[in-house]
Amino acid sequence: METKTHWDKVYTTKHSDEVSWYRKHLDMSLGLITGAVPNLDAQIIDVGGGEATLVDDLLALGYRELCVLDISATALSVAQARLGRDANNVRWLCDDVTSYPFKPAQFEVWHDRAVFHFLTDGPTREAYVRQVARAVKPGGHVIVATFGPEGPTKCSGLEVVRYDADRLHDQFGTAFRLVDHRTELHQTPSGAIQQFVYCYCRFG
Repeated sequence: METKTHWDKVYTTKHSDEVSWYRKHLDMSLGLITGAVPNLDAQIIDVGGGEATLVDDLLALGYRELCVLDISATALSVAQARLGRDANNVRWLCDDVTSYPFKPAQFEVWHDRAVFHFLTDGPTREAYVRQVARAVKPGGHVIVATFGPEGPTKCSGLEVVRYDADRLHDQFGTAFRLVDHRTELHQTPSGAIQQFVYCYCRFG
């Protein structure tokens, strides 16, 4: 509940284009997802999607089976209001990703930009990885982005863990085969540059 309160406060006190991780379009994520699953009926989840516009862009491309999970109801309500009637074409989950009761082998794509690096203790990271292994279909695609080695050590007042591609992949283990990794230099709304590392894996 403490985590939920924190993020609800963040999204209540800052406009969606004022938070440091804001990008008008998540081009890196979008390119990896569309390259992995051209099938428009692919089941895709955006973990920590909050107010992000990734879901808007996927809908615009014709993807039909989209799910957004975030711990903040405030963030989800902003995205829903922005989408208007199109929000009815998305499944919205307000919960903690490490404990949500996912159905087994449900998703073909698991996408997470900037949730995993907030998991600063080992048991919580292990719970997250178990959730991915449960929820993603065998052969499914896992795309996770965190702050890179030169990225910030804190975000929104919280400690984070920074990763290079090898260390990030090692958190998931041999069941996840690394397909690609990329580095992105993200410019925040205030003009600062943040280094992100993306790992794209196939599960099973």
